[in-house]
Amino acid sequence: MLQFSKHLYKRGLKITLILTNFIARVSHSLPPFPILTISDGYDHGGFASAESAQTYLDSFRRFGSQSLRELLRHLSSSASPADCLIYDSFLPWVLDVANELQIATAVFFTQSCAVANIYYHVHKGLIDLPLPNREIEIPGLPLMKPAEFPSFIYQLGTYPAYYDLLVNQYANVDKADWILCNTFEELEREVLEYLKKIWPSIRAIGPSIPSGYLDGRIEGDREYGMSILDLDGDVSRKWLEGRRKGSVVYVSFGSIGKVAAEQMEEMAGCLKSIDRQFLWVVRPSEVVKLPKNFMVETEEKGLVVSWCQQLEVLTHEAIGCFVTHCGWNSTLEGVSLGVPMVTVPGWTDQTTNAKFITDVWKVGLKALANSDGVVKREVLLQCIEEVMVGERGSEIRQNATIWKTMTQNTFESGGSFNGVVDEFLAKMVR
Repeated sequence: MLQFSKHLYKRGLKITLILTNFIARVSHSLPPFPILTISDGYDHGGFASAESAQTYLDSFRRFGSQSLRELLRHLSSSASPADCLIYDSFLPWVLDVANELQIATAVFFTQSCAVANIYYHVHKGLIDLPLPNREIEIPGLPLMKPAEFPSFIYQLGTYPAYYDLLVNQYANVDKADWILCNTFEELEREVLEYLKKIWPSIRAIGPSIPSGYLDGRIEGDREYGMSILDLDGDVSRKWLEGRRKGSVVYVSFGSIGKVAAEQMEEMAGCLKSIDRQFLWVVRPSEVVKLPKNFMVETEEKGLVVSWCQQLEVLTHEAIGCFVTHCGWNSTLEGVSLGVPMVTVPGWTDQTTNAKFITDVWKVGLKALANSDGVVKREVLLQCIEEVMVGERGSEIRQNATIWKTMTQNTFESGGSFNGVVDEFLAKMVR
């Protein structure tokens, strides 16, 4: 959303970012836009202080609706009233508030169109649940096995609050003036063509990656512009300097999901035995899952950091492979920057993203888990070696380069952003 805001700002629109009180307070860096805040009912502790996910979501809906309504009413009598409200699709109540105050709306989907299509079909009752034990056909998508669906659908009943959150995104989506998706036409052409028949106002405006890594249209745009995490960027960059081209394995399992202790142990065992250098992001909460003395025993060939500037890492010539949990942001970054991937999906949309990485775009190899859901070190080792130097990996590396070029061409030709920005300018400027 920040990246889209930068493009709107560059074209002359005034941007205000609305955050919860807690997120605004704990963020380490904030974007160059005015910040306003609303309440989620947990102003001092945020989500972590709520009794449960469902309790938090109920509170956010109640307190958020009230405080957002008050904020927008206050803006209506100011010199800069809100003309359009762009909101995260996980918060459908925002549209109700905006419609009440007669403000234009744009819902922003931060997951892939493929995943949006699946959840839409679930919401409409067009998919039988529990999923049948066979390949399933959905318009706009390749044939998919049950285990390739988002985990909340495949493993029905897990995390019911999140299931409701994801499926209920579509309760009022057709009432929004625009439906924005963090993707681009070439990447998800078939599913976009299908969704346009359902939602004529859908627009692909991605990948939402700082333009400094793609077309350079926004000067100095090398960071997303906001973080609630401390970044060890300088440490990672300095360590990568001087490493041979394509020699380093980069591993990151994302910023939210917990990784099972056994999976951490298997990943550590792989990196300890592999005859390659590695950079591994391990969040502070996950460090306790590392084998004893792992960092000491591997300090000659590896570096473990609590976080890093992933874009800087992925664009470094030393990186030869990205072992990823397949979150949508990481997926877009890997595809857009041309980095071959080994997929180790965990939960939510990651399993579906992994399907597209390996079978549709063919820029990665899936590390298959055992019956306990754990990818063993031998499998990880084999996949990494294949992607980096193997014969099958040769096609993957070539495809990764092709997708990098395609992404850059999309941006250099004006990109998906500009057409949507023109629409906003036509309708929003007073």
